Amino acid sequence: MSQMPQQAALSQCPNCAEPLESDDRFCGVCGYDLSAVPAPPQDHPTLTMNGSDGPGRAPGLIPGQAAAWPGVPAPEAGSGTPAAAHLPTDLPGTDSGGSPLPSDPPAPETVPAQAPGSPAAPVSGVRFDRPPQPDDYPLQAPDPRAAADAASAAAEAKVCVACRAGRVDSDGYCENCGHAQPRERDHMEQESGPVAAVSDRGLRHHRNEDAFAIGHAALPDGSPVTLAVVCDGVSSATRPDDASMAASRAAGESLLAALTHGTHPQQAMHDAIVAASHAVNALADEPAGAREHAVHQNAPACTIVGAVVTSGLLVVGWVGDSRAYWVPLDRAAPPARLTEDDSWAAQMVAAGLMNEAEAYADERAHAITGWLGADAYELEPHTASFKPDRPGVVVVCTDGLWNYAETAGEMAEAVPLDVAARPLHAAQVLVGHALDGGGHDNVTVAVLPFPTPPQGAGSA
Repeated sequence: MSQMPQQAALSQCPNCAEPLESDDRFCGVCGYDLSAVPAPPQDHPTLTMNGSDGPGRAPGLIPGQAAAWPGVPAPEAGSGTPAAAHLPTDLPGTDSGGSPLPSDPPAPETVPAQAPGSPAAPVSGVRFDRPPQPDDYPLQAPDPRAAADAASAAAEAKVCVACRAGRVDSDGYCENCGHAQPRERDHMEQESGPVAAVSDRGLRHHRNEDAFAIGHAALPDGSPVTLAVVCDGVSSATRPDDASMAASRAAGESLLAALTHGTHPQQAMHDAIVAASHAVNALADEPAGAREHAVHQNAPACTIVGAVVTSGLLVVGWVGDSRAYWVPLDRAAPPARLTEDDSWAAQMVAAGLMNEAEAYADERAHAITGWLGADAYELEPHTASFKPDRPGVVVVCTDGLWNYAETAGEMAEAVPLDVAARPLHAAQVLVGHALDGGGHDNVTVAVLPFPTPPQGAGSA
């Protein structure tokens, strides 16, 4: 018959720690059943730190055989020095499978300097079983698109021009003080060779509905040519700012392409106005129903005036009431207006019903009879060519300027004397003249010296 294994006697109660007798089966204090106490283990296994073939023995040793630790010299009698403890490095190291470690020398920076003839320093038995790893890991090159997006985001984070602290939101208002920020087109300045232009929103309008295009190039014979196009959006039409921008860009590109290919400047001007008309007409090509909520508005529309200057020829073209003036450098010579308005006032004067002063004093004076746009009656580009006999400048402008310098004499008085040498400065002065006069409208002006200076000459 099977018997329960005999347990070793307990010296004290496991529950209350009361001292026990060898034959006690129950605790006399708490009544704890001493027969339920499990027998204590007979062995005390330990774990090795340098690998093992099985529990309780070192690698490569016969079961039950102790490891052959190196001998340790006994301390001198009476020295009081304790016996030296064994270190893990006193035994040769092995890998996790029990195999001896390779005898590769440690890295140079970890080997201490030794005197010749001295015993070799022990090699550590610790090893990481993995290929050597570099100290610095190569990082993937940054995506240039992400860098560009970050730069773009930083550039877009504009600071308010009023409080200089708040960030400008996507609607153009400061998130701190609520101030509306100036738009890019509120004030524009540009130079291209000897020709320059300036456009300003003015003091009364909420946006700038004018636009311009300027440029310079060389004719097929190598002679220089300059050009300028100025457009004025019709405020009573929808999207007048888009119309003026589309027209000025189309006309400028058409002029540059035609002139460099040898087209006569006057023909090039005519074709450029037609190209501008097509560009504005295209703005009215909207999907069906897109304007059902704005049926009271007219199609996008604008006026246009342009000038082309070569070494001996001056060509102007226009539709609407934007103008071109001739101002000789010799102020003793008479200036001239080079264009005729497509307007109610001009028709009254041409018909002999009013003189110019009376017509332009009428509230209907600026009602235009010709413009670029899908709802224009009929496109009639006006062009004219001149051969001035003396140096001068051509001033191309919208009515935002000539309302404050209407006659040729008044315009000549407003033009600085050094206009030929500093066309950009002259354009700035003319815009300032309109703003000083009240700035009721958008103001745009371009200045072209005649004759065109050689390539490379420009504003001083």
